[in-house]
Amino acid sequence: MYTTSALQLNGSLLLEQIQALGCLGADSEQGGRTRIALSDSEKAGRDLLVGWMHELGLEVQVDRIGNIFGTLRSAGDSVDLCPLMIGSHIDTVINAGALDGCYGVLAGLAVIRAFCDAGITPQRSITVGAFTNEEGVRYQPDMMGSLVFAGGMAVDAALNTIGTDGTRLGDELKRIGYAGTLEPGAIIPHEYIELHIEQGPILEAENTLIGVVENLQGISWQQVEVRGNANHAGTTPTHLRHDAGFVASSIVAELRAIAEDAGSTLATAGCMKFEPNLINVIPRKATFTVDLRDPDEEMLVSAENRLSTYLANLAEQEGVTITTERLVRFEPVIFNAELADEIEASAKRFGFSHRRMTSGAGHDAQMIARVAPAAMIFVPSRGGISHNPREHTDDDQLIQGAQVLLDVVSRRLTDS
Repeated sequence: MYTTSALQLNGSLLLEQIQALGCLGADSEQGGRTRIALSDSEKAGRDLLVGWMHELGLEVQVDRIGNIFGTLRSAGDSVDLCPLMIGSHIDTVINAGALDGCYGVLAGLAVIRAFCDAGITPQRSITVGAFTNEEGVRYQPDMMGSLVFAGGMAVDAALNTIGTDGTRLGDELKRIGYAGTLEPGAIIPHEYIELHIEQGPILEAENTLIGVVENLQGISWQQVEVRGNANHAGTTPTHLRHDAGFVASSIVAELRAIAEDAGSTLATAGCMKFEPNLINVIPRKATFTVDLRDPDEEMLVSAENRLSTYLANLAEQEGVTITTERLVRFEPVIFNAELADEIEASAKRFGFSHRRMTSGAGHDAQMIARVAPAAMIFVPSRGGISHNPREHTDDDQLIQGAQVLLDVVSRRLTDS
């Protein structure tokens, strides 16, 4: 038996490792870093992470989708197949900050280091997981590694995914040396906890340190294609046009109306392309993406249905063809109430300001919640900025978030 007071977090080393990982894929001109999944720079990040895992004496395993797991074994054998898991990811978007995903993985290592430094063997094994392709920039869907791990996508389908650069995911895994042999899901978590920057403005705006994440929004992604007729911009009367650009713009305006009328729904058209993309030609084709999010499944379905009806009516009215392709669809997730209560209790013990909240972004935790009790801890993001070189959380806030993680983990292990 051990007491939680015997475990001390090495905050300075945590910050050093965040900085070291953040240097990989760095862009000296733009100030950010780019570690797209399975790229050479992400391989360098994986190698660095695995090296740190070995320094701690962890058992390192890699599964077939490339998820990396470092495990500190308990003294007994009876619960080793069900470790307490801490995780996130180390891949980034293009020109990213240094904290998204990486903070959660490295804070997990800091938790294990506290046990090692104190010479304490945990009563239940602790595993740190770094999941493959969380961002989904090169290969879709996002959160792929944790989705495959949780059984939501077949591993062979994931390996056969073709990226935006024409590469096959499985081939790239082999190329960088991370095509593991462990079957995804072979490590069954007893519980899963993910520490993350908020990536939003709420905590900072309310001068609050710890976000106790109770649930996570559902996500609906689709690509919309509008086909009309190209014609001369100066000679074609408005009432005779079949203008794909106008139709696309009308749909974007309707997305804002859907969001405003619903209140809780968020709607975004993030990518748009016109053809032939000439100033004096009516667009014959418009292609764009739609991102709908809501923490309530019924509200999300309602938004999808309203958009679908609007598309059908608009196509008839404007004499165009509108087709849609579903890219991603994840239902809202409610995290484990007992773990959320434990996180809140820990914040209270430290005297840290805290609040219950919803995650607006997708995270690996939402996938792992399919197979194990899961919860998340947020710390503030300055200005709510993320996926950006200006992504920032103060050092003391990063350390305090990790202290809550360590406290929660140690108490969950004592109760195991």
